[in-house]
Amino acid sequence: MAQVPLSQIAHGRSGDKGNHSNIAVIAYTDAGFTWLRANLTAEVVATYFRPLGATRVERFEAANVRGFNFMLYDALAGGASRSLRIDTQGKTLAVALLRMMVAWEEPTS
Repeated sequence: MAQVPLSQIAHGRSGDKGNHSNIAVIAYTDAGFTWLRANLTAEVVATYFRPLGATRVERFEAANVRGFNFMLYDALAGGASRSLRIDTQGKTLAVALLRMMVAWEEPTS
């Protein structure tokens, strides 16, 4: 089993909903989606982004596109119009999550 960045399994996009951030993570393959379902939990994402101070992380499944949407509540220090952070809208959070190293075993054909 190799350590790989999550970006080898999925792609993503993120944005803001007021003071909350959402991160969509979409698997490239069915095997990747199965791995995401089992391993990329709300708890894992909450731990990874703990420094942002999110009060709660929720995961929503979108099986028809092999993906998940994560809502990070209160993670943007007030949101775009109030925050003094460089990334006030959370646009870089998907890239940050995709850089997370994960244990991945390439499925055999």
